[in-house]
Amino acid sequence: MSKNNSFSKTMVWILMGMLILGLGGFGITNLGGAVQSVGKVDGKPVSVNDYYRAVQQELDAIQAQTGQRITFAQAQQFGLHQQVLARLVNQRALDAEAERLGLSMGDENLRDQIVNISAFQGLDGSFDREAYRFALQNSGLNERAFEDSLREDAARTLLQSAIIGGVDMPDAYAEALARYLGEQRSFSYATLTEADLDAEIAAPDEAALQAHYDANQSNFMQPATRDITYAWIAPAMLLDSVEVDEASLQALYEDRSAEFNQPERRLVERLVYGTAADAETALAKITASETTFDDEVTARGLELADVDMGDVTQSALGAAGEGVFAADTGDVVGPFQTDLGPALFRVNAILEAQSVTFEEVEADLRDELATDRARRVIEAQINTVDDLLAAGATLEDVAAETDLELGSIKFHVGSEDAIAGYADFRAAAQRIQDGDFPEVTTLDDGGIFALRLDGTSEAAPIPFADAREAVEADWRATAVREALKAQADSLIERMKAGEDIITLRLIVAQEQDLTRNDFLPDVPATLLETVFGMDQGDIEAVAGNGSYLIVELDDIAAADLSAGENTTIVNLIGQQVSQSLTQDILDAYSNFIRSRAEIEIDQGALAAVHAQLN
Repeated sequence: MSKNNSFSKTMVWILMGMLILGLGGFGITNLGGAVQSVGKVDGKPVSVNDYYRAVQQELDAIQAQTGQRITFAQAQQFGLHQQVLARLVNQRALDAEAERLGLSMGDENLRDQIVNISAFQGLDGSFDREAYRFALQNSGLNERAFEDSLREDAARTLLQSAIIGGVDMPDAYAEALARYLGEQRSFSYATLTEADLDAEIAAPDEAALQAHYDANQSNFMQPATRDITYAWIAPAMLLDSVEVDEASLQALYEDRSAEFNQPERRLVERLVYGTAADAETALAKITASETTFDDEVTARGLELADVDMGDVTQSALGAAGEGVFAADTGDVVGPFQTDLGPALFRVNAILEAQSVTFEEVEADLRDELATDRARRVIEAQINTVDDLLAAGATLEDVAAETDLELGSIKFHVGSEDAIAGYADFRAAAQRIQDGDFPEVTTLDDGGIFALRLDGTSEAAPIPFADAREAVEADWRATAVREALKAQADSLIERMKAGEDIITLRLIVAQEQDLTRNDFLPDVPATLLETVFGMDQGDIEAVAGNGSYLIVELDDIAAADLSAGENTTIVNLIGQQVSQSLTQDILDAYSNFIRSRAEIEIDQGALAAVHAQLN
């Protein structure tokens, strides 16, 4: 009986969702009344309404996740419509399979589901046939189609439940993963740097540098570039030419006086009690060190965040203000009457009054006003620049006739020119194609620019003479790395032979009981990976940035699966892998059913729906 009730509740929510979505659905009349489906699977139609609503749901989901609404055209670029259609085809294939197997909802169960849906009930709570007919009519369905969809949904759910019912990953699998993740290792390591080398690295001659350049030419390449001419202007470029009068500066200072001139404040916590007697008793216990303010907060079922008032002025505390402001940092005072009742207050910090004079902030205010006015000056030029470009003016002409400055850049992903620091410019520079018409584009600081692609250049080796300094630095880094490795390998061999050479020459650090997921700062990222590939007593060398680490594995501790944290990990892993296995089985079954189905897709109907979505 409980299973039937659970199923009933589930179906009620499914039906309510269908009805709500149906009210905003896509009507067949939008396509001239002729198109009702976008395809068939074993004779079962994939309705236009279902496809339209499913696409809209995906668009809404993307907006909910990203906070931005994308167009259907944008969604098509990453195949959203194909994913939706594939999902609906899978569902209809399962519907056809359920029908072949003879699965269906009985008339009595169907009736129970329908009469229990509130949208179909009258004012007295009983089933109202007119409400039923009206709701279906608004959703673009008739009674037969709606009831058939309920039967199909129920049959498909029953089929899916039969396929995945009882699927559970063995406990041994989750335990094995938990043992892997929870295993702990203790190790010692010493860092070998250039200062520890037995001999200094000799300076290379020209022949050695040339050989290194020839062998490692890919390290000395100039990137492929896009040769761009641009005209631009930013507010910072106009600051010296924009006039700001003293009256405006004084007015801005007055408008923001609350920011520049703040009264003395306190960082305060307030704990309210039911009666003054309760508050006095608590204060006496705190004063006698029988309890603490924190303990009192916890005893009342609260957390410190619940009683934190932040920084407040004396006037904001009302009647409690004078007493609180007379207290020192750390004092608990009260009880004082508040709007919420008698309360104790703890003073956490004293914030002195702040007063910033006009003279102290005049320069900052002047820059702020000048920048704002510069933005307005630039904004007023947008139409002028647009008109010039539309009339056929070149960027050189625009720079000659306006305040915009002309520039050029060999743009690539590592460009560091001033204008390349703007994300809007970088995006436009990567997007522009040969022959594109220059257009005015705004920058995030209020500036504007227009650009033109003059050509491109492929990546090419930097001439040896120009790259010599980089070649020498790379040669030296390579030589140091090779010398460090050779010395580390030599030390390791001697240690394996029984010499305690490391503690005599290097500072040894130790780490205890680390897992694979732990993080160690200031060591090579591969250190833990190497450690967990070693056997107890092994010694390895790990390359770092200009260093080598000599590592010895001291101890291996197996994960204790009876510990609380590991027990939780085992349970979580078990749930996740079981869910993954269940989904994989269902996907495999659905794909198998679909592969046997006869699928017909009406490309014309899809195009018509897509036209409505655009």
